[in-house]
Amino acid sequence: MYISNSIKDLIEAIRARNVILFAGGGVSMNLGLPSWNQLIHKLAEDLGFDPVRFKEMGDHLVLAEYYKLNKGIGALRSWMDRNWHSGEIDISASEIHQLIIDLNFPIIYTTNYDRWIEYAFDSHQKPYVKIADVSDIKDIREGVTQIIKFHGDFDHDSSIVLTESSYFDRLDFETPLDIKLRADVLGKSILFLGYSLTDINIRFLLYKLNKLWEKANSMQAKPRSFILLVQPNPVQEKVLETRGITALVSEHPDPKRGLIEFLQILKGETNQSLTSI
Repeated sequence: MYISNSIKDLIEAIRARNVILFAGGGVSMNLGLPSWNQLIHKLAEDLGFDPVRFKEMGDHLVLAEYYKLNKGIGALRSWMDRNWHSGEIDISASEIHQLIIDLNFPIIYTTNYDRWIEYAFDSHQKPYVKIADVSDIKDIREGVTQIIKFHGDFDHDSSIVLTESSYFDRLDFETPLDIKLRADVLGKSILFLGYSLTDINIRFLLYKLNKLWEKANSMQAKPRSFILLVQPNPVQEKVLETRGITALVSEHPDPKRGLIEFLQILKGETNQSLTSI
């Protein structure tokens, strides 16, 4: 990947520990976790629907809402927990997770329910504080990475943002974790990894973050933020630009390798900057 001025700016911000990482589904999917299509297939089978027909009845939020109305969320959460934390995954061998740890982000927000980021920190004996609800905020310690489970955690059924209702509640953007996010982003850049801009969740989040700055009348002081895209998209890049988000395009044919190469560049250049001081 060409090291543009934008990437150089990101590297300098990482070196200053002034970047928040937002880790999306693409980070976990590289471990071989079940896809959303597989999850919807599971919902259909449990409800006695033909999976193909079931998928035509609504988006995944509506389908999950229907499932919850009929069967609750506990059993599904348990199934997801078992299947997304397979004993066949060796997290210590995940180059992506190793690079994330090496980059030493002070704060990591994730919209993933799984625990693989936490397990990676455990595997590499790196301390962290997991924050899944407001009661965890008291555990924050200076110099220790915070891992915020922004869309919930398997340890708390009620925290999981999966159904249409829970997503609409999330749209209020007024939970304690939202308030923490508003405070965190005021002085730091954000790097979004593992997100597809076809996902309305991430597009809404980017929009709301931009609105926070507009309301604070601090657009000129807004730290620059970044998102890694796996392929160029001039339409989406232009829209992101108006919201203060710089798109960095991998263009590698394999999204996993593209993400690894991007993180390797960040690590290599950050280390080089540090040794040159």
